[in-house]
Amino acid sequence: MSDAYRVDLHVHSKFSPDSRLSLEEIADRLAPAGLVGVAVSDHNSLESLGALPELRRRHPSSVFVPAVEVSTAEGHLLAYGLEELPPLRRPLAETVDWVRGHGGVSVLAHPLRWAHGAGRRALETARVDGVEALNGHNGGIANAKAELVGAHRRLALTGGSDAHSLLEIGRAFTRVQGDSPSVEEVLGALRHGRTDAGGRSIGPLERVRLAIATAGRRAARGFRPI
Repeated sequence: MSDAYRVDLHVHSKFSPDSRLSLEEIADRLAPAGLVGVAVSDHNSLESLGALPELRRRHPSSVFVPAVEVSTAEGHLLAYGLEELPPLRRPLAETVDWVRGHGGVSVLAHPLRWAHGAGRRALETARVDGVEALNGHNGGIANAKAELVGAHRRLALTGGSDAHSLLEIGRAFTRVQGDSPSVEEVLGALRHGRTDAGGRSIGPLERVRLAIATAGRRAARGFRPI
C-alpha cells in the first residue's frame, strides 16, 4: 500500500482494569515503535477522551483516535470516533447499529479468540465496518482466518497490538492509505476499506507468558469479567 502510515488501533491504558499505562507513556512510545497514531481503546470506558486535547497539544505530529472496546453479549467490539459510551453487554447487532447511529465505526476485535471473541458466525455475517485481522495477542491461525474472511467480505482489515504493556505497542498495526494523517482520515479509511494489517502474531512461548500475565491481572481485579 503506497502513501500509507501506521497506527496501532488497539491499545489499553490505565483506564482499563488490566493495564497501568499512562496516556503520556503511550504517546511517547509511538515514534520509537514506528507509529503515526494510536487508538486508546479501553474496556468499556471513554475516560481517555478528556485527555486527548492535551495529548494533541503536546504531541502535534501524532494522531489520537477516540476509541473503546465494548463488551457485547457475543464478544468484544472495537468502536472508533464516538463521544458517548455504547450500552454494554447488549446483542452484537444492536451494538453495531448503535455505533453507526452515533457516527462511529465498528470493528470486530479478535473475533476468533476463544475468550471474548464474537465467533465465526459473527465474523461472517455481522454488519461491521471492519475486522481486526491481526491482533498482537492472537496466534497466527486465528489471525489468518480472520483476515481471510474479512478480505472475502471486503471489510476494512485492521491490526492492533492489544497492548497492556509499553513494549507491546506497535507489535501489530494498521496501515492507513492516505498522506494527511488525522482522525478524520483514519475513520474515513476504515469506512471505505482503505486499510490493511501488519505486524506479527504471538508465538507459543509468548502465549504461555501472556497466559500467566493475564491470570495475574484477572486475580488482581478479583476475577471480575471484562
